[in-house]
Amino acid sequence: MKWKAYESKWQKIWEEKGVFSPKKGGKKFFITVPYPYTSGALHIGHGRTFTTGDIIARFKRHRGYNVLFPMAFHVSGTPILSISDRIASGDVRTIALYRKYVEIFEKDPEKVERILESFRDPEKVADYFADKVIQDFRSIGYSIDWTRRFKTSDPHYTKFVQWQYMKLKEAGVIVKGKHPILWSLEEGQPVGEDDIADGDTDKVAINEFVMVKFRLPDAYLVAASLRPETLYGLTNLWVHPEGIYVRVKVDGENWIISREAADKLEVQGHRVERGKTLRGRELLGRMAESPLDGRKVPVLPAQFVDLDNGTGVVYSVPAHAPYDYQALADLKRDPKLGKLVDLDDLPVIINVPGFRVPAKEMVESKEVLDQRDPVLEELTKEVYKMEFYSGTLNERCGKFAGMTVAEAKEAVKASLLKKGMASIFYETSRKAVTRAKKKVVVALIDDQWFIDYGSREWKERTRKWLKKMQIIPEKYRKSFLDTVDWLDKRPCARRRGLGTKFPFDDGWVIEPLSDSTIYMAFYTIVPHLRDIEPEKLKPELFDYVFLGRGSAEGVEKLTGIDRARVEAMREEFEYWYPNELRHTAPAHISNHLTFFIMHHLMIFPEKDWPRGISLNEMLIREGVKMSKSKGNVIPLADVAGKYGSDLYRLYVASSADIDSVVDWRERDVQAVSNKLERFIEIVERAVAAEEGELGTPDRWFLSKFHANLREATERMEKFQFRDAVVALLFKNLNNFKWLERRSRNPYGTVRRVVNDWLIAMAPFVPHTAEEYWQGEGFASLAPWPEPEEMEGVEEEEFVISVLEQVRGMEKMTGKDAKKVYIYTAPEWKYGVLKAVLERKQEAIKEAEKFEDREAAAKMLKSWIKRRVWERIKAPIDEERVLKEAAGALREELGKEVVINSEHDPMGKREKAVPLGPAIYLE
Repeated sequence: MKWKAYESKWQKIWEEKGVFSPKKGGKKFFITVPYPYTSGALHIGHGRTFTTGDIIARFKRHRGYNVLFPMAFHVSGTPILSISDRIASGDVRTIALYRKYVEIFEKDPEKVERILESFRDPEKVADYFADKVIQDFRSIGYSIDWTRRFKTSDPHYTKFVQWQYMKLKEAGVIVKGKHPILWSLEEGQPVGEDDIADGDTDKVAINEFVMVKFRLPDAYLVAASLRPETLYGLTNLWVHPEGIYVRVKVDGENWIISREAADKLEVQGHRVERGKTLRGRELLGRMAESPLDGRKVPVLPAQFVDLDNGTGVVYSVPAHAPYDYQALADLKRDPKLGKLVDLDDLPVIINVPGFRVPAKEMVESKEVLDQRDPVLEELTKEVYKMEFYSGTLNERCGKFAGMTVAEAKEAVKASLLKKGMASIFYETSRKAVTRAKKKVVVALIDDQWFIDYGSREWKERTRKWLKKMQIIPEKYRKSFLDTVDWLDKRPCARRRGLGTKFPFDDGWVIEPLSDSTIYMAFYTIVPHLRDIEPEKLKPELFDYVFLGRGSAEGVEKLTGIDRARVEAMREEFEYWYPNELRHTAPAHISNHLTFFIMHHLMIFPEKDWPRGISLNEMLIREGVKMSKSKGNVIPLADVAGKYGSDLYRLYVASSADIDSVVDWRERDVQAVSNKLERFIEIVERAVAAEEGELGTPDRWFLSKFHANLREATERMEKFQFRDAVVALLFKNLNNFKWLERRSRNPYGTVRRVVNDWLIAMAPFVPHTAEEYWQGEGFASLAPWPEPEEMEGVEEEEFVISVLEQVRGMEKMTGKDAKKVYIYTAPEWKYGVLKAVLERKQEAIKEAEKFEDREAAAKMLKSWIKRRVWERIKAPIDEERVLKEAAGALREELGKEVVINSEHDPMGKREKAVPLGPAIYLE
């Protein structure tokens, strides 16, 4: 791996010379990639997004743009604080994990322990891993302007975030009230996606359940359901026989629910007084009264009941719920309880075309083992989808008969709530814990602060702008629009965590996604703030710099900051804004990216709104997602030593389109490594070679090179990096194989385009480009090469087409011939071709001139239809060309090649046409 020898050299030079710290001037391109969270070591999966962003930044520089590609560090929220707390409290697992993280970078055991001890201070965690991110990113060759870096806990930045909130408050979208939010039970505060384990890739939504009260003689047995419209199909209630339930007084009523449900009700605004606990089996066989029609149904046991989902009590509608049907089928084995429900007479309440008893028929169509069979989950989704879109309630449902499922769901819920026989309960869409392993539930909290993304005017403005923005790949545009549709109030402050103090209410801290929406603007002025006391950063300064409100003189009087510096900040912002491109992963569409757009639209004038977003999918390893538990994580810090940075970059770019998952497979990495080795070998020999005269094969290679360069340029503009690498590297390497066989000076030919080749490859392998580039200055800053038109390559294309024709015949016939006979067309047929090239559409009249008029007319029609004159200027001497190329053909095919032999047992020569010689395999 030759590239490993010079990568650190060029990284050092780039840093010393400040190559990627741009000055103002010329056409600009401002690209940002979300700053990393500094709670641990990054891995190659994280690196895909940063690598793609760097490829874009480098390409834009080559295209003549003054590129700003900055980076900062995210430390806000509770994760880093929780890590520090757990280390300080002696948590063995956390200490072991972070010892491993530190050992990635430090080899001295004593130093590792000193660093671990320092992590009792959360700022030390943030600072340590921020430094290591810089180290990692430099080692991969990212062209980042590090002069603009900051942490989200820096006092200058917190002043900026508070200003953002003042603007949102002025706009009327910071509100206070009650709303369901995700909540950490133990930490007693709201949590967002960034706080939840795997929250960025496996979203946690809030589901609304209806808690239905079933009367027992001494209490209500309360069941929670997402489908209140199915209550008319009730046959029984389910409890977990070994589950622990509790008698509680909820808002003055006696209820029986699971202990977990009681915990959740306490944070959802209910008064909860706890009483005695009991096992689910103590409830079995009791009869509970339905609130709809007074029917009494039995309480039965079911293993599928989840005590930590809903209330731990489920009402059973076996005609419409696969789990319920299968649980009753399982219960038939019980001689006593199995007789309480008749499986042959189930109440069907939703009519669905093609089904009589939907759940029963769906279950019986599969080989379901028992109620714990995972297939039931999929069947449940199928039944619900089918009933929701095509079902209507039947006559069993009284006044709700004839309604669609969607209509009945709301109508039945409203009826139950009005009667006081139901209540609303909120539940997470999946089991979730924070990064600190604390349970996440849904809470309703009084006096909670929110950003009201539900504002109609704000949503409509965002939809209109989204339709104008560049979204790459285009398929993700709908995801943005869908997110805007469902966004509503979102908690924007919490009681605990690192970050910015909430400016309107003491004791609150701005939540981490809310402080990361317009920080791209902060990048533009960071260099001007370093030596200014944070207290001087008044809102009026930001008003002037970012919005043009007020004057530099007024800001100087208020803050004491020199007006020249204030004006310089304003100029810097106006030059760099707007942010042309935000690049990240699709997982951020449902939160950060949409907030990024909406906050800009609310705060800044239209000229400064974001212009584009590009997204790449994740990276996995050997077919599976990387995770610590699987032991398949490759730290980004290990890349340079194990593979070399240019190989990593090249593999990430070439193995998949950006909207597809990259699968890191060692076998495929080695294949790309071989290609890179060959590229470097050719370049090394080319830069040492003399150019010499050009023959036909040389002109052909150069023509193909420029065609590949043209294709790659088009692909790069569209961010189709995989196709660009295919054109620039894989195709050119294949073409060079042929050039070596045909040219007297193949490396001298490559010498003519070696600089162009290196610059075009530089976004992918920048260290290699710098090492071998023959121009002045830095390859990283060199202009993108312009493709040229090359003529006189038809002869070589003809030889290659004949080679492909022979290979195609062998493959089709399955013959491994020992000799290949090639016959060019009789002379008169070249006359026919010449007539077409000279007269084009009028050439059909020339058929009369030839002895075989019928054959001539057929050829003329075929060539005219194909507009052959667009790719051929004149007939070539095919016999001469093939005889000159016979040696190369012989080497490629590994067999004797004979041109226009008298030996023609199949009469092939008469069938040959210009550019389509006849072939006989013997």
